[in-house]
Amino acid sequence: MSGFDSNPFADPHANPFTDPAVTQVTSQTDKNRSGLDDYNPFAGQSNRTNSQPSQLGGNPPQYQHQPTISEPPNQSAVMQPVTEPPPAYSPTTTQSINTQELQRRQEELERKAAELQAKEEALRSAPYNARANNWPPLPKKFCVGPCFYQDISVDIPLEFQKLVKSVYYVWIFYSCLLFLNMLGALALLVVYGEGTTFGFSLLAFILFTPLSFLCWFRPLYKAFRSDSSFNFMVFFFVFFFQLLLAGLYSVGIPDTGACGFVNGIGALRTPPITLSSYTVGGIVLIIGFLWGLAALMIGFMLLKVHRIYRNTGASFAKAQQEFAQGVLHNEHVQSAAAGAAQTAINQSYGGGVRY
Repeated sequence: MSGFDSNPFADPHANPFTDPAVTQVTSQTDKNRSGLDDYNPFAGQSNRTNSQPSQLGGNPPQYQHQPTISEPPNQSAVMQPVTEPPPAYSPTTTQSINTQELQRRQEELERKAAELQAKEEALRSAPYNARANNWPPLPKKFCVGPCFYQDISVDIPLEFQKLVKSVYYVWIFYSCLLFLNMLGALALLVVYGEGTTFGFSLLAFILFTPLSFLCWFRPLYKAFRSDSSFNFMVFFFVFFFQLLLAGLYSVGIPDTGACGFVNGIGALRTPPITLSSYTVGGIVLIIGFLWGLAALMIGFMLLKVHRIYRNTGASFAKAQQEFAQGVLHNEHVQSAAAGAAQTAINQSYGGGVRY
């Protein structure tokens, strides 16, 4: 019965560490642990540490290590830098192009410097302030040469150049309109036999074209060139009458040489009314419209120049002073006055008592 009372699941060994298999493994583990306990990782550096003295003056402690197990050699991977020599310098295509461009620019600058030097030498050798006349622009082989020197970009200040050019274009328009007026009067002469209108229009074209340049554009040019109040006064006086004349020509009074609205309407109403009468009347009306446009342009320029004139501080007294100085300093006036004075003296002494 004792066999049935025993526990079949009971462990026959009360102490598991008394098992022969466990005892064998434990003994081998103790041996390995004893070897690891004796291992010194700083043994490889003991020789270098002993060879260098301590900074404090004492010798560092020496460690002796005798491993019981074989150690694998401690080798660390070190990357050695690879030094390559720099590539040899060789000019590229871009550098050669840049060199050629610099040489070309240098040659161009040298050429321009030589041209400027030649111009300076020519100006130095030429007489002082010698400017050849260039207006009107006539051919060199023409029988009459230019009478005036005119260069707006040189003589006129920069802020007034646009205004002077505008007045110059107004003069060109006015001259062309005088020529068209003469052609319209010629058409009236051919169709209706109005010789008076054509004669006065031809006279106006011959006289007013140069006189308008001399009497109101040239004074304006000299006024802005030398800031002359006297020339401003001359321009205002003549240009105002030019405005009145353009208005009268726009009206077109008969027998005055003007092709305006009155002559155009009369040409359309004069019998017999044919295609030629309509054509001539239309041409004359167009010319009258252009005269009205010219009057508007002249009036606008007159107001604009007068506004600038007032801002410059000019006055009528200054114009009188400039006129007096100009007359007194004129060589011809001085010689004429001296001659008149000498004649008066001679007459006074000649009429005296004779001994």
